[in-house]
This record gives sequence, C-alpha cells and structure tokens, in this order.
Amino acid sequence: MVAGLVYEDAVSRLFRLLDTIYLGAQNTSIQWYDLSSKDCRPLPNLTAHPTQRNHRFFDSTGPGGVRSPRPMETEESRAHGGQILEIDKADILQYAHYGYVYCMLLAKGLCNSDAGKETLLSGGGDGTINVWKLGEKPGAAIQHFAKLENGDDSILTMALDGTLLYSGRLGGEINVWDLDTCQLIRQVKAHNTDVLTLAVGHGLIFSGGANGYAKKFDKRYECLREWKAHDELILASAVTSHNDRTIYVTGGNDDCVAIWDVSEGVKRPQDPPRISNEQLLESLGNLISYRTVSSKPEYTEDCRRGASYLRNLFKQFGAHAEMLNTDNSRNPIVFARFKGRELNEKLGAKILFYGHYDVIAAENDKKKWRSDPFEMRGIDGYLYGRGVSDNKGPVLAALYAVADLLAEQKLDCDVVFLIEGEEECGSRGFENAVKRNKGLIGNVDWILLANSYWLNDDFPCLTYGLRGVVHATVQIESDHPDLHSGVDGSLLMDEPLKDLVMLLAGLIGPNGHINIPEFYEPILPVTEAENHRYDAISNTLLLRDPSLGDADRLTSSLKGRWREPSLTIHRFKTSGPANSTIIPRVASAALSMRLVPHQDTERIQQALISYLEDQFSVLESSNKLSIEIDHKAEPWLGDPDNQIFQTLEKAILEVWGPIQPERRASSSIARAAHGNTPKSPTASKPPPATSSTLTNGSDIALPSHQGISNEKDGKGHDDSPAPFPQKPLYIREGGSIPAIRFLEKEFNAPAAHLPCGQASDSAHLDNERLRLLNLYKSREIFKKVFRELPRK
Repeated sequence: MVAGLVYEDAVSRLFRLLDTIYLGAQNTSIQWYDLSSKDCRPLPNLTAHPTQRNHRFFDSTGPGGVRSPRPMETEESRAHGGQILEIDKADILQYAHYGYVYCMLLAKGLCNSDAGKETLLSGGGDGTINVWKLGEKPGAAIQHFAKLENGDDSILTMALDGTLLYSGRLGGEINVWDLDTCQLIRQVKAHNTDVLTLAVGHGLIFSGGANGYAKKFDKRYECLREWKAHDELILASAVTSHNDRTIYVTGGNDDCVAIWDVSEGVKRPQDPPRISNEQLLESLGNLISYRTVSSKPEYTEDCRRGASYLRNLFKQFGAHAEMLNTDNSRNPIVFARFKGRELNEKLGAKILFYGHYDVIAAENDKKKWRSDPFEMRGIDGYLYGRGVSDNKGPVLAALYAVADLLAEQKLDCDVVFLIEGEEECGSRGFENAVKRNKGLIGNVDWILLANSYWLNDDFPCLTYGLRGVVHATVQIESDHPDLHSGVDGSLLMDEPLKDLVMLLAGLIGPNGHINIPEFYEPILPVTEAENHRYDAISNTLLLRDPSLGDADRLTSSLKGRWREPSLTIHRFKTSGPANSTIIPRVASAALSMRLVPHQDTERIQQALISYLEDQFSVLESSNKLSIEIDHKAEPWLGDPDNQIFQTLEKAILEVWGPIQPERRASSSIARAAHGNTPKSPTASKPPPATSSTLTNGSDIALPSHQGISNEKDGKGHDDSPAPFPQKPLYIREGGSIPAIRFLEKEFNAPAAHLPCGQASDSAHLDNERLRLLNLYKSREIFKKVFRELPRK
C-alpha cells in the first residue's frame, strides 16, 4: 500500500459496486480495493511495510553513530484476526487533490450524470470538492467529472441531503451546493473554528467544531441550539431516530462517545399532514421565479435550475424523480414516478401526465405588465406571472393532486410525470429522449395533459382535438448583390422579392383555399355526433353573448378554426438596408400550414415542397429557390366517449357543479358603457369569431340599468335565458402540441386534454394570468381523476 495516512473511506453498500472500498489518503491519492475479487498474489511481507522500513531521517544515526530505538507498542490492539489487504498500483489515483483527501461520500445519479450510476465525491485540503464517475466494472479506475470550487480553505467534512451537498470548511464555514446545477447556493458561518463533522436528517443540520461545540440548524440555516459536546475535537457524528426520538451521536478525541436527544423542534405528526393550497401557491411562486425561457440561450442556466427545483419538489412529495437528458444538451425532461398501492394485479395500470416548464420570453422594459413577469402576484382573484397558466400552474395542480392521494394512502395506480423544457421551441429532443428512456417510463394506460384554455371565461371544457402544423421558410436568392432600383431595376431583372410574392400568391385561392393538389382529400366529413357538439357550443356561447351573431355563422367559424386546415404567411425578410430603393439579393418568408386529423404531416410536407418547386419553374427565373421545414407536429383527435374523457367529465361536474353564470351584455353594449363604440364595419363579409371576441366583456361589469331582463314582456313571452349545459363543452382547438400524438403512438394509450385556464388568460402575451379559483378547482379535478380512473 502506498504510504500515507488514510483520512476517510466510503463503502458502497446499496448500489452496484457492493464490495468496493474507497480510501482517501494524506499523500493526495484516492485508492480502491474490490473485496469481491480473489487476490491471487502472495501475502505481503510485513517487514517491507513502510512502518517497518528504515527511514532516512528518523532512523539515521545520531552522535556517536547510535540510532534512536523505535518506541515499543504499549497499547493492546482491540482488533483481532482479519485480513491484510494490499492495494495494487493500478488501483491508485495519484494527486486526486492538491492536498490531503479529508472526506469522501458515495451517492447516486448526481450532477446530471447517468441515471442510477454511482458517484464519488471527495473533499481535499486544496479547498475543492471533486466529483468522480465510478468505473463500469468493479475495480475500474475512477474518472473526474466535475469540480466544485470552495476557495482556499480545506474541505474537512461533507454531508448529503438529496441533491444538496453540505461541506464543512477550515475556518468555520458551511457551504451548501446544489448538485443538479453544480451551483453554490448558500454560505453559512457556523463556527469560529474548523468544522470537523456534519450530519443531516429529520429536517435538521448538525455541525461539530474543533473546539468541541456542536450546533443544530433548521433548513433555513438558523441556529436552534449550541452546546459543549466534548472537551476537545469532535471527530465524528451521526443522526438517527430511536423510539420516536431524534438521536445525535458524537465521538471526540477525549475518549468519549456521546448520545444526545435532540427531539426538541422536530415535528412528528401522527397522521399525514394536509397539503394546503398555501403550499401550492408558494411552490408556484418559486417555480415562476425561474426564467425558464427555452428560446434564448442566455436563460439556459435558469432552465436547468427550474428543472432542478421541479425535480426536488417531486422528491419532496415522495416520487422517484430524475432529469432525462435531451439531444444536443437541450433543456432536460423532468421524470417522476409516484408508486400506487399494491392492491391487486391491475396495479400495472399507469397514468402518464405530460406538461412543460419552459415559457415564452417576457420583458417588462415598456411597463406593459402589471408586475414583474417573473414575480408572481395575486391581483383581484388572479395570479399574474409568465407561465402561471402555460403551463406551470396546471403542472403543479396535478402534482399536488397526486401528493394528496399519496398522503391519504388512496393512490391506487402509478402516476408518471414527463415535464419537458422545450415545448415552446417545438419539443426539441423530446421524442428521442422518451424513446431512449422507454424502459424507465414503463407501460402506460392513459395519457393526460392540461395545456390549453376554456373557450370563454365561464364554461369548463374538455379538448378532444388539436390541429397539426408544418412550419416552413421559403427563400429565393439571386447571384447579384443588393442593387438600387433606380440604377439597375428593369423588366429583365429577376427580383427575388417579386418571385417570392408571385410564388406565395399561387398557394392560396379565394376564401383561403389551399391550391396544393389532393390537399383536402384525407379530411373526413363532419359526423352527426360532432355536429351536436358544435350546436351545444354555439348555443351556449350565444346565451352568454348574443352579439356573437347567429348560431350557424358561429358554428361555421368554429369549424374553420378547429377542423379545417389553413395556411398563414407570418412575415417577410429581405437583405440589404431597410429603405424603399433597394432590390434585395435575398427574400424569404415564414409560413405555416395547420393540418387536421387524417392529414399525414410527412405527405403534406412533401406536397408543399413539390408544389412550390413546380410553380417556381413556371416563373422561368434565374434565381434559386430553397425550402426549409423548420418544425412540424401531427394533428390529434381523441375519443370523447372513452373512459378517460368520461372520468374527466364526471369529475368536472362534481367539482364545478351546475354552471349558471349571469348573462352578459353584448360586446357592443359593454363598449358603449365605456364610451368606446367603434364605427360600423364597411366590409360586407362578417368577421369570424376569435378568442378575443369570445371573451369580450370578461372583465366588464354591466351597468344595472342595461341588464338583461328575466321577466316576461308585454306579449307574455319569457325572456329568461335557456338552461345552461349540465356538462363541460367538448371542444377542439386550432393550435398544436407536438408531444401528444407522439405519446399516444409510442405507448399505444389514449390521451385526454383538460383545459385549466380561461380564454382571457393571455398566455404568450403580456399580463399572463390564471384565476385562483381555476387553479384550486383543477387540483380537485385531477385528484378525482387520479383516484377514479384506475377503477375503470
């Protein structure tokens, strides 16, 4: 064995390397020995051991050529028998630190290393904590993975609590590290002398100093108690429980082991505590504070921290949680599994909840927000903040619903969460990550998500259909540079922007008809059941706001948004300076096609490319055409009559009860009440209903003298509104969610979509909000669904 004092050892008892011992030495090395391997070497000669060899200095001859005799060992050894181990040179890593190796810990799956893999942490006299990956085979060399810089003071002790690492330092400080992000999150001045030992447990942190004093801290790092534990150094400590008492054990160099009852301040509830809505709001406020903007690289670290916070929240409520890496180091997916009770063989049934923690960018430079978008505020019954409705609020409502059932021991099936961080950027890397980790996720029976909104502000809805999308960039480029139209413009010049305008104009005909051949052929006709759903929606909306027009026109408008494809040209971009005399060398346009169920995304994509190429050839232009598909998502159509939708419907009715909102004034009346009556439109074609018109007057109180009478008129007619629907509205949506159809096909399981927010939530816009009542009700609905669905 290499000479040197062994300061710390770490033995793996629980994980893969069951019989490997790791040693940190005074000579800066880390050494290991595989106890399970048969050592075929001859036993070492003890006379050759460093303690028996002559030392050049200590065993040198003194005056007169006389050597000092070695002291005799007077103490009787307390250990008898055993085996002498000799560590091979190949199992020694020299200079693991630039100082003594004082402490080591073994942990599992830290610092975003491979899930389930063991990790070794070592603290040294050089003030650093090194993170090491263990070899793939027993006895294999360790590999350096990360370094945590703590300054110059030695790291004397470490303790691990989940993904939080506490390190005790020379000089009395305790550093707190988040190992998910490798970030130092807190420095605590604990002692006026060296911190020699740390122990964590039961919501408390214990530290022991070189002066013999011990301290007890809470999770807010406030010192609860300090006492003299030993006359000299405290060398070791541990915290445990016995007979419902919290026990702290210390050992010192005063030949004493002390056992302390530290139960004071430790809460031990007999029954599972109720997880309050106040806790939900606190967690949501914390999650909103992370600027998890996936579209901007400067927020990458915030995204990672937000994912880490979410993962720890899942762990706090009893889930197994970890982060799944995505392609090209994109934002990770937070994976969590809550285990259900093992009641019967049907426990194999599993619910998968999908959501996302990334958000659209939000700035408040122009003071358009009512408050800082990343500091959640409650105003007039609404929570304001970026992501509060899309999608952090609904995700936490589902999380707390499962936590409620788990605490009450009423969770009868496994619930898996997949919360991604790239949804707002087209779910980059999501599909590949799910496929790689399909074994970890396991079988799935139902898929649930909550990533949309009601049709208006009054009526709960269930979404059973989404359109797909193909986003493309069409670019035309010439060989000549940017030119001046007065100098070089002529009928002989093939201008890229003119070519682009003519090309795109041929894509669309009258009334928005898309001219791509066979584009509409796969679309199925409207069924009778679907017509009944549209009639129910139109009648309900008109009862709330008669100004929306007649039922047939409103129904046609909804069908056009939900079950008919469309093509939109979003923007043009040209090269050269932004003035009116330039002939640009390059012109491009961003466009998208919204697709409906039964239209194949791949075929539509190829049809678009072929059509544009054919039409461009007709122009006989000398310019070059290029088409890039930026993003695509498949359409989705669920079955409103299946078990998961019917379970959701029943839960909505039980939670929201009969819905009888007051009949609102028409939008024209409401505008007149505020002195903002627009001029009559000049166009003969009536505008379609949009999300904006459906929420007109949502925040407007109708003056009492303009209220809608419920009394019979002079002719004996009853002017009271017709009864409102006794079940949620089944709606489709024009937007797209890339993951939903992929998850259905990958796990061969049906999906359902529960909108949590209202139409006026302003998702993706300034002043995004979520009504507090909707958040609480959504939690109740999720709880009922997670409880009842496994019984189906």
